[in-house]
Amino acid sequence: MDMIFTSFVDLLSPMTLVIVFLASVVGIILGAIPGLSGGLGVALLLPLSFGMDPHVGLAMLIATWVGGTSGAMIGSILLGIPGSPSAIATTFDGYPMTRNGEAVRALGAAIISSFIGTFFSIIIAMFLSRVLADLALKLGPWEYFSLGFCAISLVAALSRESIFHGLAAAGLGLLLSSVGFAPIDGNPRFTFGSLYLSSGIDLISLMLGLFAIKQVVTEFAYGSKPMPKVDASNIRGFGVSVADLIGNAANIARSFLIGLWIGFLPGMGAGLSNMVAYAYAKGSSKHPEKFGKGCVDGVFASETSNNASVGGSLIPMVALGIPGDGTTAILLGGLMIHGIQAGPLLFANNPDIVYTLFLTAVISAVMILVVQFFGMRLFPAILGIPYHYLYPAIIVLCFIGVFVGAGTEFNFTILLGFAVIGLAMDWVKLPVSPFLLAFILGPMLESNLRKGFTYTDEGIWPFFTRPISGVLLAIAVLTIVWPYLRGAWKRCRAA
Repeated sequence: MDMIFTSFVDLLSPMTLVIVFLASVVGIILGAIPGLSGGLGVALLLPLSFGMDPHVGLAMLIATWVGGTSGAMIGSILLGIPGSPSAIATTFDGYPMTRNGEAVRALGAAIISSFIGTFFSIIIAMFLSRVLADLALKLGPWEYFSLGFCAISLVAALSRESIFHGLAAAGLGLLLSSVGFAPIDGNPRFTFGSLYLSSGIDLISLMLGLFAIKQVVTEFAYGSKPMPKVDASNIRGFGVSVADLIGNAANIARSFLIGLWIGFLPGMGAGLSNMVAYAYAKGSSKHPEKFGKGCVDGVFASETSNNASVGGSLIPMVALGIPGDGTTAILLGGLMIHGIQAGPLLFANNPDIVYTLFLTAVISAVMILVVQFFGMRLFPAILGIPYHYLYPAIIVLCFIGVFVGAGTEFNFTILLGFAVIGLAMDWVKLPVSPFLLAFILGPMLESNLRKGFTYTDEGIWPFFTRPISGVLLAIAVLTIVWPYLRGAWKRCRAA
C-alpha cells in the first residue's frame, strides 16, 4: 500500500496531470476519427516519451490508450462508423438510437459504461494481476482455439438473420483471414503474386470499407433523411435514467466480466470482447427483437466490455511480459526502451512503474468521464453538419486513416473493394458481426489449431478431452443446434 500511495502522489504533480489530461483528450479525438485509434496515438507519441522520465512518459502513453478506447464510441453512435474495432458492436444499436432521436441517451449510456469498464477493471487488475495471469498460463492452444470457436459460434447463432447466414458470413471471414503467409510454415496463400497481400488484408481498410464507405454509398443511394435535432441545452446529467442503469445492472456486470476475461487472454482484446458481450446481452434479453433497432442494452454491453478489456490487457503485459493486444505490444516496447523488463520480476524490481501504469489509467478514466460529460453537449452538433459537407469529409478521413495505418496506396483498393463486398452482403442478407469476428480471430484460431496438433501425438483428441476446451466446444455446438432443437420441441408440443 505504501508503494501505491507513493506512486499516486508522484502522479499528482501539476505537470504530470497536465500531460495525462492532454494525452487523454488526444486519445478521445483519435478514437473518434474513423481509422485513427488510440493505438495509433500510442505509436505516434512513443518517440516523445524517450526524453521523458519513465513515469511521465509511460503515463502519457497509457492515458492516450484509455482515451482512444473510450472515444471510439463517438463515431459509432453519431455516424454509424466505429472509430476502432473495439466499438464495432456499439454501432449496432448506438446509430439506430441516433436515428430515433436518442443520440444523447446513447452517448450517456456509452460514457457511463466506458467509465465503469475502465475504472473497475484497473482496480481488479491492480490487486489480482498475478492470480489472473497464473490462470491464463494454465490455458494451452487447445483452450484458446475452443474459446475463439465458441465466440464465433455464439455471434453467428445470434445474428439477425438465420443461423445459416451467420455461419456463412463467419466462413467468409475465416477464408479472408487466411490471406497472406501461413502462421507456422510461412507458405503464401491467396496472394496472387502480390507483395501487398503477403501480410494479409488490413483490418482498418476492411472495417472502414464495410462501415464508412458502404454507409455513405447506401445513404446517398436511398436519399439521406435528416437526422432528428437534439436539444443539448435541456440535457440533465448523463442523459440516461436511473431506471436504465438499474435495468441493465446484470447486463453491465456480465459484460464487465466478459471484457476483463477476454482482455487478459493474449491476442484477444477489445475487438472480440465487445461483440461477444453484445451477443450475450441479446441472447439473455427479454426483448431480443429490439436489438439492432435502437436498444440501449446493446450500448451498455458493448462499451462496458471493450473498456473492461483495458484492465484485462494490462494483466498479461505486466505480470507475464506478454502483450494482450496490439496496443499493449507497443506499450511493452516503451517499457523496454526505458530499460524496464516486464514480467514476473517487474513487481520486485520496479513496483513503482507497475502502480504508475495502473493509477494513470484510473486517473485518466476519471478525466475522460469529466471531458465527455461536458463534451456530450457538443458532440450532437456533428448531426447538424449538411450531408454534402459531412460525406466528403468522412471519405477523406477514411482514405487518410487507411494510408496512415498501412503507408501504402494499395489499401485504397482494399477499402473500396470491401465497400462493394459490404453492399453485396447486405443484398444477400449476410450479417457483418460474425464476418468481422471470424476475420479478427482467424489467425489466432489457425495458429492454435496447428499448435494443438503438433504439441502432442494424440491428434485432435486433446481438444475434446481437456476439460475447459471440451466444455467450450460443447457450448459452441449447442449454440448452433439449439434453435433447431427448440423449434422441433415446440412443434412436438403443439402436435
